[in-house]
Amino acid sequence: MVLLILAASIIVCSASAEENNPVTTERLLEGTDNTNGWTMYGGNYGNWRYSPREDINKNNVAYVFLFFAALFWSGNFLVGKFASQYEVPPFSLNFYRWLFAWLILAPFTMQEILKKRSYILENYTYYTVLRITSVTIFNSIVYYSLNFTQVISGVFMISTIPVMIIFISSILKIEKTNTFQVLGVACSFIGVVLIITKANLGILLNLDFNKGDITMVFGMLSWATYSALLKKKKHELSQLGLLEVVISFGFIFLIPIYFIEYQMGYRIILNQNFYIILFYVVLFPGLISFIFWIKGVALIGANRAGIFLHMMPILSAIMAMIIFNEKFMFYHMLGAIFILTGILLSNRKIKNA
Repeated sequence: MVLLILAASIIVCSASAEENNPVTTERLLEGTDNTNGWTMYGGNYGNWRYSPREDINKNNVAYVFLFFAALFWSGNFLVGKFASQYEVPPFSLNFYRWLFAWLILAPFTMQEILKKRSYILENYTYYTVLRITSVTIFNSIVYYSLNFTQVISGVFMISTIPVMIIFISSILKIEKTNTFQVLGVACSFIGVVLIITKANLGILLNLDFNKGDITMVFGMLSWATYSALLKKKKHELSQLGLLEVVISFGFIFLIPIYFIEYQMGYRIILNQNFYIILFYVVLFPGLISFIFWIKGVALIGANRAGIFLHMMPILSAIMAMIIFNEKFMFYHMLGAIFILTGILLSNRKIKNA
């Protein structure tokens, strides 16, 4: 555990420094007429600019950061499956994951949190909803669902989150939706239904669903709600500070759930398997992926970085087939086609007349 905290502390220090001097897309697109030592860069022919080669080369670094962020987040599903095989209680695993993440982040964020405590308390209700939908519910449900369903089924359903964010944002009147986005939500929903019913009408009519598939849908909607609310307002906290606040609030709700699971007889066995699983979920999807994501977005912007999130189901499915010998079934393919169509439609914009 000491090595875990030490390694994570070094990474968090690096992330804190990056936040103080980020490389933004605005900086990359600053123009100049002096082409000496500069390279042409731009998003389209009507918007060419000259930018320093050293900044442009950082795009390649961003791609590396974002790829590994997606890879480590994908690995979270596989480790969740390992946890179910080694009988690690899902809610207890989530409890310890966020406990150690909170301890690692605390030295780097506590000063900011204390300074902004009035702002945090003023927005107590808002942060309470954020903590419940993310820290308390989402990861707990993912680990719980993987006790009953395939990794492949789970990650394909989770891949609809960007589309479900549009759906939740529309319901909560955070953002307006266009026709393409409505069609995208409908296609993605059909894709999820095909997966949880295994493309079998009998399962749908008899409501004979896999328990893990149904709970994964709730997890998907929970994270989509969190993400939609996150966009609702501008935050006066740094990204690491915001993460620590959300963990702090969410962890409080995990405490009674942990003890309920403990009293029901689902207890963690402190052995090598548990320590390896805990090491991974705390360090890689819990902290390193988040920090890599910050660095990648700072370099190339959120829109371009978002493409890498769509790599997660592919990476997870490939690893699940190799490690757990899971089968990519026909209904997975059908569901994936509808989900991909939904993602593509939701990203289209209607041209103004």
